[in-house]
Amino acid sequence: MSASSTIEPAVRVETKRQPLPPRERLQQVFDIQDLTAIYGSKPALKSVSIEVYRNLVTAVIGPSGCGKSTFIRCLNRMNDLVPGFRQTGTIRYHGQDIAAKDVDPVAVRRTIGMVFQRPNPFPKSIFDNVAWGLKMLGMKDDLSERVERALTQAALWDEVKDRLKASALSLSGGQQQRLCIARAIAVEPDVVLMDEPASALDPIATQAIEQLLHELKSEYSFVIVTHNMQQAARVADMTAFFSISRGEEGQRWGELVEYDATEKIFTAPSDKRTEDYVTGRFG
Repeated sequence: MSASSTIEPAVRVETKRQPLPPRERLQQVFDIQDLTAIYGSKPALKSVSIEVYRNLVTAVIGPSGCGKSTFIRCLNRMNDLVPGFRQTGTIRYHGQDIAAKDVDPVAVRRTIGMVFQRPNPFPKSIFDNVAWGLKMLGMKDDLSERVERALTQAALWDEVKDRLKASALSLSGGQQQRLCIARAIAVEPDVVLMDEPASALDPIATQAIEQLLHELKSEYSFVIVTHNMQQAARVADMTAFFSISRGEEGQRWGELVEYDATEKIFTAPSDKRTEDYVTGRFG
């Protein structure tokens, strides 16, 4: 397929977003070179090189088992907590190697926050959920104001301001996920990673999460894993398509096939494998 041809994608691409400036004018947040991630003796990812840019939503799409979650968990060293995990290659965050021996992984996770697939509020009050990270990091000045700001940013304040002492577990699923977003951004991270943040939510709650991404990307950079191509088309500025490669004796691993502006990925991809995926021929 020629780069100039246009395909009929399986999903409609959001056309209201502003066109992206040339990549050389975008500010780099992550510069990832030749990343390989291994659990025990089994590679989950091989030789991934990609740049992630500031104040954009970057979506990671691809079939199950292609290493999408492994990839974003490398970005804040969450995989360090998995026994037998190791990685090679380099992940530079604003020019600093986050895997260097003198880098504190806790400090990495404070700057690069994460929201998981299923809402995971603590069995504490709504207020204490948002305040927890602030207290842990010693950010106790103006605590109430910080909590209010995070809940407001997460479009939850008006719904919970009169019951901040109530259990977070009393909230609906969509409210719980927005609470988890508030908890992540309360400590003022630079980047927020999201691993399938709306897969357990109904369409109305999903729409609320997607609207938040549009509103918050002026302050944060987002990297979102999603199995939902419609969601990637709606929310993402850049999209990375990962697929599965197979070796001898049934060995398989994820690889980055193509990375570009979302509109190009969904309407004029450069790789036949990307075209097959976004047109629904496999996946």
